[in-house]
Amino acid sequence: MLTPSSNTVLEPVLQAMLAGLSEVSAHFSRFPVTEIALSDRALGQFSDKPMLQAAELLAHAKVDVICWNGTSSGWLGLDSDRRLIERITHATGVRATTAVLSLVDCFRAAAVRKFALVSPYTQDIQDRIIANFRSEGFDCVAERHSSLADNFSFAEVTDVELDEMVRSAAEAKPQAITTFCTNLSAAPLVAGWEFSLAIPVYDTIATAVHGSLLAAGVDPARVKGFGRLFARPVAGARTAM
Repeated sequence: MLTPSSNTVLEPVLQAMLAGLSEVSAHFSRFPVTEIALSDRALGQFSDKPMLQAAELLAHAKVDVICWNGTSSGWLGLDSDRRLIERITHATGVRATTAVLSLVDCFRAAAVRKFALVSPYTQDIQDRIIANFRSEGFDCVAERHSSLADNFSFAEVTDVELDEMVRSAAEAKPQAITTFCTNLSAAPLVAGWEFSLAIPVYDTIATAVHGSLLAAGVDPARVKGFGRLFARPVAGARTAM
């Protein structure tokens, strides 16, 4: 897992997801990410060089899959992830995938076209995500966000705040909701939301795990307690090989 340096949620949540899969281990490599914004400095955090260096370190551990467990292609454009996974595999010889490309695969497998977006980001970032998903064929019918830019602060969004945003977005009756940020502690709440709202919720930490397990040849349905996504595995994963 390629992990933003200031992220504190992704690793413990992911390890909890994998607790019942004794043959699966997760390993992490960080690179500098501290701010999510549209400034040149903030966008430059996601240049290929630091990400590829972090990927090459993971390859030393002879991992089966390398996943960019972040959501930057939401505002950079999904082609940035498509290029990244090709470059990771070219540099390391290891299959690669991303949280966002896995989310797209899950949407398509479930025939989701109208979704709601919940994130901690600012309005301009949110607008970019909506536009980029529209270009992929997905219509955002509701969005809620926390107007934060400091990546560390995303982990401090409370369960109460998350619950309010998700339930408010659900009023638009989307086919699915995505909690879109891998430093947002939403994944442990997904099963409860799905039970009470009767709407599937796709968290981006969960989609990263789902896509990575598929790419590694492990049935994602073995992950328990984290929502419908893991009850109905997708037939294939978006990877570079």
